[in-house]
Amino acid sequence: MGLTAVEKILVNATADSTSESDDSIAIVNVDIAYSHDVTTSLIINGLSELGISKLYDPSRIFIFFDHVAPAPTIKAAELHQQIFDFAHRYGVNIYRIGDGISHQLVIDDLLVKPGYVVIGADSHTCTCGAVGAFAMGLGSTDVAITYATGKTWVNIPDVINVVIDGSLELPLSAKDVILNVIKELGTRYAVGKVLEYTGSYIKHSSISSRMTITNMSVELGAMTGIIPADPITENYYNMNLPLKRLQPDRDADYFDTITIDISNLSPLVALPSGFSNIRLVSEVEGTYIDQIFIGSCTNGRLNDLRVVARILKGRKVHSSVRLLIAPASRKVYLQALSEGLIDIFLQAGAVILPPGCGPCLGRHMGVLGPNECALSTSNRNFVGRMGSPTAQIYLASPATAAASAITGEITDPRRYFQ
Repeated sequence: MGLTAVEKILVNATADSTSESDDSIAIVNVDIAYSHDVTTSLIINGLSELGISKLYDPSRIFIFFDHVAPAPTIKAAELHQQIFDFAHRYGVNIYRIGDGISHQLVIDDLLVKPGYVVIGADSHTCTCGAVGAFAMGLGSTDVAITYATGKTWVNIPDVINVVIDGSLELPLSAKDVILNVIKELGTRYAVGKVLEYTGSYIKHSSISSRMTITNMSVELGAMTGIIPADPITENYYNMNLPLKRLQPDRDADYFDTITIDISNLSPLVALPSGFSNIRLVSEVEGTYIDQIFIGSCTNGRLNDLRVVARILKGRKVHSSVRLLIAPASRKVYLQALSEGLIDIFLQAGAVILPPGCGPCLGRHMGVLGPNECALSTSNRNFVGRMGSPTAQIYLASPATAAASAITGEITDPRRYFQ
């Protein structure tokens, strides 16, 4: 049998297997590793406890200030100081406050390449699978070991081929697609496995849309997700790629192959809390909303903001709603400014946040109060994710978020595209 794209990457990266009798676990070389302002302090502590005083290759290590930045508390500021001191002492690459979200920047700045093994101290490192990399989020102790050795261990995963066929028209987007995939597969079937996305929809989708798909792979319980490199990837990197080495063989041996047709897809929304109840937006229209957040590593990219601007142009945010918008990176922010999108948002009554994670994790810039209800374009809505444990969080696409901001309640965005 042939190999999947994941198997090809891991075979190429394998430094050693753990034993002659167990070929299910391999030690692999890591191409780049990264962490952010919340997890790096834990890595620093781990290195100290292990007595490690030298990093394997600081040029391949990146630290991002994106989660709780600018610092909203004295404690956060102290952690920032600790991280800056560490990075300067070891010569590690730093991305500054306001540069954007780590998972966006490693792709924006081409730090990740197709075929790379990428390790990050954040579960949504899987976003990098959009460009054909094998990317895993690990705990801070594991990432500390990678910082020190340039290697990590991998339990060789089973691979599920998720074939997504069909095409979309606005206002439908990749967020609706991945919510549909979660609705179809559930959150347990893919536990410990890798989702390899193919099909006619994937073949014609942009890198931005692919990032939304792979970003939420872990919400299905998967180890990670990957979209094998193809001509779209080549165009993004403006280079010829060894596609035969990066794409699955025709006779690749998958754990399972699941085909999902999105031709008749309608806007979807994940109800609080978790992903066990994903419904049509039309089924929950009229649900009152206090706050709407558009952004995050899932949906803070330029194509997302363009759709939002198309809906908000010439309209006003409902008087009962707080609309918060955070571009995923400084590059996205500048382009949105250039295209006049930010002006449209401000005229509509939105609050523009600095590039970063913003209120996604409930630490600053839009913490939810008791019993408040939010609609977010981010990737998680478990209890307490964005603030009070009694707050309710709905997850939907940027189009649904923008439409709901106008009406003050969950609204099907198709009414603005007729």
